[in-house]
Amino acid sequence: MRVRYGDDPSQFGELFAPDGEGPFRVAVVIHGGFWRAHYSRKLMWPVCGDLVARGWAAFNVEYRRLGFGSGGGWPMTCDDVAAAVALVPSLPGVDASRTVALGHSAGGHLALWVAAQGLGVRAVVSQAGVADLELAWDLGLSDTVVARFLGGSREALAAASPRCLVPLGVPSLALHGSDDDIVPVAVAQSFADADPGCALQVLDGEDHFGHIDPANPLWRACADWLEPWRT
Repeated sequence: MRVRYGDDPSQFGELFAPDGEGPFRVAVVIHGGFWRAHYSRKLMWPVCGDLVARGWAAFNVEYRRLGFGSGGGWPMTCDDVAAAVALVPSLPGVDASRTVALGHSAGGHLALWVAAQGLGVRAVVSQAGVADLELAWDLGLSDTVVARFLGGSREALAAASPRCLVPLGVPSLALHGSDDDIVPVAVAQSFADADPGCALQVLDGEDHFGHIDPANPLWRACADWLEPWRT
């Protein structure tokens, strides 16, 4: 089921739910791709399917991104995710009082950011998330994409970086693979060091993309950590 939260072609989410009437606990799912337009919510279809099999409803969020005239970047991309989460109470068959969020890579940044906005997210998982934008900028990740996302403004870090918004006020998990060479573990460590409500879990021998493979230990660790918020 596709649900729009704005007029732009990228302002929508896909709701997946188990069979039955519910209401089901709902996981807001946010894809990565360093906020670039040639990556989409399709990256998260496999894990949405696994969430549904585990008894969750999954709200897979698309948003405006960098490139192809899509109007993304700060603050538009974050505003889109906030608007999508604000729509959750109106979704059919969900129990919005038990909303969680998870996101991969840049989606991890967005999941943490939206959890800090007081929109009813009860817990959040950052899967190899860009949780400290300042450190990611200084490391030059993905051809200095953080600078582009923020329009070249380091002043924007104070409002855009989850590391600057701690404590989030909700439990969080920073989940990482030790062999991630796209978003280094140090980015997750920086966030976890700053927020006492964050647990850092690093799985040996895992990379950046195992998080979105339902058969991978990284995904299973995410799903297992969220389980108490489903029941």
